[in-house]
Amino acid sequence: MNSELRAHLPLVDDTAFLMARANARSLAATHDALAAHGLRVRSYSVLALAVAEARLSQRDIAEYLWLDPSQVVALVDDLQQRGLVAREPDENDRRAKVIVATDDGRRTHAAAALAVRESEEETLDVLDDAERQQLRELLMRLAFAA
Repeated sequence: MNSELRAHLPLVDDTAFLMARANARSLAATHDALAAHGLRVRSYSVLALAVAEARLSQRDIAEYLWLDPSQVVALVDDLQQRGLVAREPDENDRRAKVIVATDDGRRTHAAAALAVRESEEETLDVLDDAERQQLRELLMRLAFAA
């Protein structure tokens, strides 16, 4: 679709639509990149958090990803069945469990992260380096606004 035609279509001045459309394009490309690693965006996100040293609980992960806790349970169950994560006792609360990556999970994450970065490069190729940095900064402000 040429830019002249696109400029006259509805929703081009609707920020929520533009963010949703950009997100849909990004998600589709990322899903394609993750398919070779047996992951989707949500499972990759949980695995990425499990790789981090933060030792987060399922509830922490749900809050961070803005998902219903039951969705995180299903994602963790799948990753655990595949041997990519484990549930371990929380050192600060014996009743709680934290999600940690296994060695296989760390290897899978490293390879998947590379694929995600390559996919992101392709998705953002219409922006120069300064614009990419500005976009990230603006998205961070929006994503973590109190």
